[in-house]
Order: sequence, then structure tokens, then C-alpha cells
Amino acid sequence: MTMSSVCGAMSRWPITADHSARGEARDKQQIASAKLNKSLSVAVVGAGAGGIAATRELLKEGHRVVVFEQEIDGLGGVWRFSHRTEDEDPLGLSSDRSAIHSSMYLGLRTNLPREIMGFLDFPFLPKYGDSSRDARRYPGHVEVLDYLEDYAVHFGLLPCIRFGRRVTRVCMHARPKTRDDALIAPDCSNSGGCQWSVTTVAERDCKDCTTDMFDAVVVCNGHYFQPKLAPIPGIEEWPGIRLHSHNYRVPDPFADQVVVVIGNSSSGSDISREIATVAKAVHLVGRTWDSDVDLQKPAGPKQNISLHPMVKSAHEDGKLVFENGDSVIADVILYCTGYAYSMPFLQTEEIVNVNADYVGPLYQHVFPPRLAPTLSFVGLPFKVIPFPLMQLQSRWIAQSLSGKVTLPSEEQMLKDSLEFYERLDARGIPTNKIHDMGSYQFEYDNWLAAACDSSPIEPWRIQIYNNSSKRKRASPDTYRDEWSDQELHDLAIAELQQLQIV
Repeated sequence: MTMSSVCGAMSRWPITADHSARGEARDKQQIASAKLNKSLSVAVVGAGAGGIAATRELLKEGHRVVVFEQEIDGLGGVWRFSHRTEDEDPLGLSSDRSAIHSSMYLGLRTNLPREIMGFLDFPFLPKYGDSSRDARRYPGHVEVLDYLEDYAVHFGLLPCIRFGRRVTRVCMHARPKTRDDALIAPDCSNSGGCQWSVTTVAERDCKDCTTDMFDAVVVCNGHYFQPKLAPIPGIEEWPGIRLHSHNYRVPDPFADQVVVVIGNSSSGSDISREIATVAKAVHLVGRTWDSDVDLQKPAGPKQNISLHPMVKSAHEDGKLVFENGDSVIADVILYCTGYAYSMPFLQTEEIVNVNADYVGPLYQHVFPPRLAPTLSFVGLPFKVIPFPLMQLQSRWIAQSLSGKVTLPSEEQMLKDSLEFYERLDARGIPTNKIHDMGSYQFEYDNWLAAACDSSPIEPWRIQIYNNSSKRKRASPDTYRDEWSDQELHDLAIAELQQLQIV
């Protein structure tokens, strides 16, 4: 799908042309803000990092919050490891599969240093006195989950969370003008605004189904659980084993095998190195490579990782042919090709378009112009430092709902959104990069901070991030344990230790 088709589809959605027919005011957000300057009932979908950040900020603004989390065992979302995999559908193709939310693998360590990874008002500091904790600068996933649980406990978030409740339907309704009015076809641009029904089912009892009404909904369900695959001509006839990294947990099953890993972003690079410790050979495939990467040079601690351009075709004899004409007979294909946005529960009468590549139209990746501020999204951007970004998004949402912040008009938000998509299109950027924020994440963070009267991102965070990114590219095998910016790291830790947590 091209960016032009995105903009075309969005331009067909009813935005402002029918305002006069409805007889409503032009600037619905200003009207809504005046009416919403109070404590609202807010549903949060998901208790991962985004969900708990949203809960914290909503509570600060005096809202009444209920969080629906499908996992019974606890919060954390993608950071809660499970040995379970979708063995009956290792590619994650079936919409009817018994889906597992977490894509975490056992050996994962963060690719960001902890001092910049944590929430802005709750530092992710090492706990040297606790032998059960991981004090490394780039800790494992268990330490991250422990940190998120610490955050939830410290700020009293747990009573808000209903564990083991899977959201099956989020539906908007117009507010009735009188007690006798039925809920009618939604028109959330009127002065009455929207209400939202949220239907959930118990994970352990499908007959336990309930529906609750809320003034607003914040969607924080994550986007690392619905696999996307790269198409390969002839793959249906290829005889080997195929799975998506969503179902990768440990390298042991790949011992003495020839494994082709498709996708050279963070997961593909890290998993290929882990598998290479036991495999006969690993072939890491990328659609594009940095100009300074030598595809002829073996990689990995055992020098048994070969780098290749994309797979051109697959064959019945087990051969995979790459775009440069090279080929290999492989036992396994592991797709590290990313994830699709998926919100099957969300029903907005096509006002919000959710597909594999993007969610839109959204003002600043958060608010659908026609439904703001009562519907919002946290955590859609990728190639970012996620926790601070999600916290700032959540603060903006919470303050918009309370009336502390006034959003632009629906027309202005839509105009801003469409101009953003058109700029991407003019640069030839495809739709799957709409939420890719790697090149301007700090500009975006600071925009959010200014919008809700918060401090900008500290320069040391940006410098540490840039240093880490350079080391990762130059020394992917060692960057987590060897660095040359110890002085900057120590200064950051000292500053964070002085932060007063309230």
C-alpha cells in the first residue's frame, strides 16, 4: 500500500463537510475540553509499559482508571517471558490460533543502557544490594519486568488493574440527550461527545463476559505479538522448518542446523548471534544493509554467520537463492520480519483505520482527530526509547482529558496529520514507516513535553543514546559489555540518584 493511497483513503472519511448539517460548533475540541474538565472514567487496554505509564498519568490528573490486562500472571506485556509458544502455528498465520502475547526469548538483553531506558520520573537504577537483581548496564528482560513491577507498586497502580480480562470489543456511542434516548449511531463531534463500551472476557472462563461504560479509552495493547512475514516465491514447496521469531525462545532446537534468519534489525541480529552458538551455520538476510557492512566478511563470535541480501526464491530441494545469485541449502527459516498492528477489538465505524502497517489518521501518533480526546493510543512509534516516549504521550492524553491542555480543532489536527503523511509520501517513505521515529524521536519527545508543560529531554540522554547506537553498529557482539563513555554514564547515574521520586 502506498502513502498516496493512505492519504486518499483518509480524505474519503467524513471529517468536516457535514458540520453545518449537524449544526455543531466548529472547534469541537474546545467545547469538549470545557465539558471534560473533571474526573473522567477511563479504560486502559493493556498493562504493559505503555498501560502502566498511562495509568500513572491519568491518576495524577484525577481520572478514575480501570486497566484491562489479558494476562493472569501479572503486568509487563511483552516483557513478561513465557516458555509457551504457538506450536500449532509457528508462523502466526491463523487469526483463530491460540495466540500468545509475549514474543520475549530467554536470552534477551536490552539494546539500550538502563540509565536512558527508564521512565523520566522513576530512574531505572541498578540495585547492587539485591542479589536477585541484574545490575548490568544492559540488563536482561527479567530485570526490566522487575523494574516495571517496582514502578506499579510505588505509584499504587495495581488496584486499578483487572488481570485475566481480555478485551474483545471497544465500541463508541453518542451520549443520549435525554434519559429516554437509546444509544444511537455515534457522532462524537457533537457537544455531548462520546461514551465507550468495553467488553471483556475472562481468560479462564469464556462465559464470564462483561461490558462496562467509560468516558474515554486509551489503547496500550502493544504491537509485538502479531507476526508479519516477508513473501518468498516458491516458499510453499520448500521442505524445511519455518517459524517467526514470535515463537523463538532458546537456541537449542537449532543445534547443528543451517539456519536462515530473515530480517537484520535488532531482533534478527541478536537472535542470529545466539543461534550461531549452537548451529552449524547461520545466514542473516537483510533487505538493506548499511553501506559500511561487508557482506563477504563472516560475523559472530564463532565467525559462522554469513550476511546476504534478500531471498529471491525457495525450491523443493531445500535451496534458497539470494538476490545476488548466491544460494544455500538450509534446514530452517526464522523470520525476524517484524509485527503488524492489530486491534481487532476496536470498532469506530472506520473512523480509525488499523492495518498491518499503521494506525490512522492520528494527530501526532496519538489522537484520531474526529474522536479526540476520548480515544487515544500509546506506544505506536518504533525505533525509539519507548518508556519516556510513552510516558510523555500518556501525560498529554491525561491532561487533554482533564482540560488542562486544549487540543487543536478537529480540522487542524486532520490537516496536520495529512500533511505529515504527504511529506512522507513525497520522500518515498512507505506506509510501514509511518510510525518509524528513529530519526526524530527526541524532537517528538520535546514537542510532547512542551505540550504538557514538562521539561525537555536532557542532553545527556541523547548523547548516551547516540554513543550506544554507534557501538552497536561497530561492535554488535560486545557493545553491551564494553564502552568508552563511562564518565558520561557515571554523571547520568549521579543525576538520576538525585532525582526526588514522589
